[in-house]
Order: sequence, then structure tokens, then C-alpha cells
Amino acid sequence: MSFADLGLSDELLRAVSDAGYTEPTPIQRQAIPSVLMGKDLIGIAQTGTGKTAAFVLPMIDVLGEGRTRALMPRSLILEPTRELAAQVAENFEKYGLNHKLSMALLIGGVQMGDQVKALEKGVDVLIATPGRLMDLYGRGKILLTGCSLLVIDEADRMLDMGFIPDIEEICTKLPKNRQTLLFSATMPPPIKKLADRFLTDPKTIEVARPATANINIAQRIVQVPATAHVKRQVLRTLLRQDEVSTAIIFCNRKTTVRDLNKSLKKHGFRSAEIHGDMDQPARIAELDRFKNGDVNILVASDVAARGLDVKGVSHVFNFDAPWHPDDYVHRIGRTGRGGATGIAYTLVAPDDAENIAEIEKLTGHKIDRVPSPVASDGAEEEAAPKRERGRKRETKKAEPRREEAAAETAPAKPRARRAPSAREEATPAPAPCEESRARPARDERPARDERPIRDERPVRDDRRRRRDQEDGPDEGWNGPIPDFLNYTIEA
Repeated sequence: MSFADLGLSDELLRAVSDAGYTEPTPIQRQAIPSVLMGKDLIGIAQTGTGKTAAFVLPMIDVLGEGRTRALMPRSLILEPTRELAAQVAENFEKYGLNHKLSMALLIGGVQMGDQVKALEKGVDVLIATPGRLMDLYGRGKILLTGCSLLVIDEADRMLDMGFIPDIEEICTKLPKNRQTLLFSATMPPPIKKLADRFLTDPKTIEVARPATANINIAQRIVQVPATAHVKRQVLRTLLRQDEVSTAIIFCNRKTTVRDLNKSLKKHGFRSAEIHGDMDQPARIAELDRFKNGDVNILVASDVAARGLDVKGVSHVFNFDAPWHPDDYVHRIGRTGRGGATGIAYTLVAPDDAENIAEIEKLTGHKIDRVPSPVASDGAEEEAAPKRERGRKRETKKAEPRREEAAAETAPAKPRARRAPSAREEATPAPAPCEESRARPARDERPARDERPIRDERPVRDDRRRRRDQEDGPDEGWNGPIPDFLNYTIEA
């Protein structure tokens, strides 16, 4: 079956042919005719099977007729991350070359000014993340009453990121008479509940069992110690011995992404990084470097795990075993795309046993175990191990030398008086001053008890005045002393 058999327009077929595609994927063969007929749709397919083109291509033909109105987009596509939204926008630009459709991209991390200007002119396709869309809606910069087509992409990722309440609120602001398409690699119960509430008699397309991995991807597990420097050495060895052309390395934490990228650069690898703490221009710049071949290794958090489409990715490395089983399916789906083959390694520490068990339970596949290329006992450390926090460094007290110890225990010898030199004998002693003549020698001074008592220390002038001043009789606290108290008893 070719794209011409799906009912697409000639202008769209030319754009697809220019992009280098000749045959549709299974999800595209089943989804495109239903979308062109205006039916609601639930598409379940493993990542990397062409879900994006399955709704972009028919949307271009559906929106080919009609006109735009200010602040009222004709269609809305919701994406969980900025990277996915930008990627869908690239697909519209690629396939919509022969159509005059206007498009706007609403994502965070960039200024709102250009986005508001595009909305004021009117757009046929609005691609947005839920956070920025709700922000602009609250400011009164967008109206959703004219939206006749809604696409919820990567619905399970929306659930993981906590966007389901926002999506439910957005759906209540859209017209009830609309077409809704929902695409996801997995179908957990909350997504099923969302579909039952907001989709009308949807057609369900399932081209693969939910949460299954691509059969073109060779999956391998490498047992490694929990120490970070050994894991990094194992990763570097795999990168060198496997002849990696292009690879994506996933980490669970943003700090691990930064540290690992710094380590790879230190050892001569051409690597870049992308994570949630980076602003949008920096993330786009790093992705462009990776796509253009300026770097061949991308160290990333899970912001790049969903829907990121880069051709020619030969390897995926899970430096950290993912915490959620669904993330494993999406991570390794960055390789083996478009019918190509790929290899996915997961470095598993002893604490990751439970996570691996959940992944194998979800996918229904026992992942092959391969030996570590680096012996843990002979691993070279990148740096000296850090001292544990709160633990004082143990210092060995230096033992005294034998000579010093003997000197300390031996009794002290009287110091011998040095004989005067000839120069000292020839030099006459200085004549004593008058004070020294008057002062008696130390041996002639009287004993402490026989010394005369010194006069009182001189006092300050004001204290001396108060002491010497005659104030008369003591007047007490309340005046002069009564006469009856001033008497003497005669014997």
C-alpha cells in the first residue's frame, strides 16, 4: 500500500515524496483514512512507528479549506514537552509546503510577544504545551470556541507530568462538536478514563501490544557497581568498543546529566547535554548541534525520551535505570526508528533490580544480560574518593624518635657556665648608673615580710577631693540625725 491509496491530496503526496517516504507505517495506514472521515480516534502504537505523521498528514488536508479568525485557532495539538511541540511544528512545515496554512507554536521558555502577535493574525494550527496555553488563555489572548479538531499526543507522558487536570479543563472550553484524536504508546487507566469522557464513539487502533518495545532494538543489561566512577568507566568502554556513531545517554537526574557530560568531554568525547534546567534557546541549540553532527553523543534527562526524532541514532544508553517502566520503552525508542536497527544498553546497579523486574513485567520480554567490559576490582578511579560527610579524618600520631624519647626520660643536666672570652675580659664593664648604685643588690634586699608597707596607691583627684572634704555629721538617707539619738551613756 502507498500513500496514494490513503486518500491524501496530490499536493500532500508530492510533499511526502519530496521528504523521501514511499510506504506508510501500520499506524499511518489505519489512522489516516479514519481522520479524513472525521472520526474520533485512539491510536496505540510503540514509539518510533510514525504516530506524528499519522495525524499531521490528514490534518493538513482537512484544514486545507476554511479561513482563520483572530485569536481563534482552527485546530489544537497538545504536546507534553517543548521539544515534542517544536518537532511537530517541523513536520507541519515539511509536509505543508504546498498548502497555505498558518501555524503558531506556544511553548514556555520564550517571550510571549511573538506568540500573541501570531494569535492575533489567526492560525490554522496551534501547537502548544498545556502550561503556556492555560497562561495565555487566562490573560484573554486566545479563544478556543472555534477549534474543531483536537489532538492529544503522548497522552501517557501527559499523565506522568501531571497535565491531565489541565487537559480536562482545556477540553471543557472547546466546542462539543469537534473531532478528537488521542495517541499514546501506553494506555493506563487514567488515560482510558479521559478518553471515555471526552471522545465520542472513538475508533481504537492498536498496531502493537501496549508498552512493547521495537523488535529491531537489541536490548542488553550490564551489571555495574553502584559507584559513579566505575559506571562512567563502563560507559566509556562501551562507547569505544561498540563503534558508536550517534548515541543518546539517559540519566534520571539533571545533576547527573551535567556531571556525566563534563566527564565525557574530559575524556575526549564529542558530547552535549539537555535537561529541564536549561532555558529554551540553549536546549534548541544543543539539539541542533546533535542533529547537525557537530556532536555525536547527547546526554539527556527524560525531556528527550518522548517523541524526539533524530535519524541515525545507533545506540541508546540508560546510564540510570528508569524509575518508571514506561520511560524505558520511550527511551530505547530513540533508536531503531523508521525500520532501522539499534542497540540499547542499560547499566544496572544492585539497587535497580526491582526497576528492571517491573520493566520486564511491562514489556513481557526478558532482557539479555551481558558481562561488564570493565572489572570492578581493577577499575581506575577518576579522582580520589571523597571523605564521608561528618566523618573526621583519622590522622596517625607521629611517634617520637628514640633519641628524643631518651632525652625526655633522662634527668636534666645542669648547664655549664661558659668561660669568658679574651675579648670579654679585655672589655671593661660599664659603669653603673645612679639608680643602680642606690638600688641594693638582690642578695642584700630584705625579706618580703621585713619590707615596709607601701603607701596607698594614689587616687584620682576627684576621689581625693571627696575623701578630704569635710561634710559634717552624716545626715543619713532622710535628713539630719535626731538629737535623741546623739547621746552617750555615762558609766
